[in-house]
Amino acid sequence: MPTRTARLAALGVLALAASPALAHTGAGAAASFMDGFLHPLGGLDHVLAMVAVGLWAGVSGGRAVWSYPLAFLSFMVVGGLFGIADVGLPAVETGIALSVVVLGAALAFGLKLPAAAGAALVAAFAVFHGHAHGAEMAAGADAAGYAVGFVAATALLHGIGIGLSPRAVPRLPLMATRAAGGAIALAGIGLLVL
Repeated sequence: MPTRTARLAALGVLALAASPALAHTGAGAAASFMDGFLHPLGGLDHVLAMVAVGLWAGVSGGRAVWSYPLAFLSFMVVGGLFGIADVGLPAVETGIALSVVVLGAALAFGLKLPAAAGAALVAAFAVFHGHAHGAEMAAGADAAGYAVGFVAATALLHGIGIGLSPRAVPRLPLMATRAAGGAIALAGIGLLVL
């Protein structure tokens, strides 16, 4: 029981620490490992999508537990490199908001995909998240440190999601995860209309 309470408290702290606004200001002020680490935690859109990836991986089980987060992290780095290089990517904010809707809906409806298909889906969305992270990096900043920071924070959020899944917390009913998925999807719809 204390472990579940600690996990839920950690998720609550992260959710409350995240700004209700999007994390992308376009200011390009981020320059260090800590800036990179804080960037995914600074916006509700990133927090919800990244925790949802972990939850969906945990609920799906098997290879999904490692392939979904690994695919997300890998393609987020690709998107981050595009953002750092100032390579344009259309509809970044829309792609990020859609990721929240789709990943939340996958949880809410208990979507079961082969691990490769689920990994491909999260990878596609990860490019948008990564682009947003990379585009925020200041010119001349420590790109490697900044990237390691946003990858570490994202891995932490995935881990929280996996840790909150019914597979990790057997007494947690699957319906609680589905309800969380529905709430995440609704928040994503809210992000789309903002």
